[in-house]
Amino acid sequence: MSSFPYDLSAPGAPVLGLIVLQTDETIEGDILRLFGSSAVRIYVSRVRAGAAVTPAMIAQMALDLPEAASMLPQTPHYAAVGYGCTSGTTLIGVDRVAELIRSGRHTDAVCDPLSAARAVCAHLGIRRLGLVSPYRADVAQPVSDAFETDGLKVTRAVHFGEEVEANVARITADSVMAAAREVTRHGDVDGIFLSCTNLRTLDVIGPLERELGLPVFGSNLALAWSMARAAGLDSALNGDFSLLRFQRPEVLVSG
Repeated sequence: MSSFPYDLSAPGAPVLGLIVLQTDETIEGDILRLFGSSAVRIYVSRVRAGAAVTPAMIAQMALDLPEAASMLPQTPHYAAVGYGCTSGTTLIGVDRVAELIRSGRHTDAVCDPLSAARAVCAHLGIRRLGLVSPYRADVAQPVSDAFETDGLKVTRAVHFGEEVEANVARITADSVMAAAREVTRHGDVDGIFLSCTNLRTLDVIGPLERELGLPVFGSNLALAWSMARAAGLDSALNGDFSLLRFQRPEVLVSG
């Protein structure tokens, strides 16, 4: 057998990394769907996570984040790495999550669903937020509390009381929509956040926005939006959602 010369290609499309909970069945498909045929490559790693979502499980997951980040392919330059857990970010802490991920993989930016959701609220001018969480109260309440800052208030919140992650991925669209309607029943919210990366939300956001006349977003939509912005890919996402249609007046360019 003889050797044969070859060439190496130049760096191509921007590269994003995504760290997904071992038990999450939803976020990976949602992120790929949102970016669709965009000129971006997305590499995914998994982090160990228990079947039940509890504060103790999340504390253990924090210890495993550096290893999960290190399992992303080593060669690419990462424009952003996203951590796919809203409750995990809340209980571990935004800065600590970024530190743990950067200890395992170099990246220009670390994105998380909690920071992304706060940024969405600021971008859309949401000040009175309705929140839906699938989890039991000791996991759901800290997420709600984390939004009570910078003039933002969670005026209505409901949770399903679930702790088994496999069940979260199977909560029906009708249940999610009914919960969203409930948080708007008193008319004191101007946007709705469907929390949790494992909750199936992409197919209900559009119908809810049309029915309720309010912006609606989930953890996965917010995280994808944040990653796209961090990577300079603001127009890369697909979907008919208020978040992707809205442009703040100060960024509009006159012709």
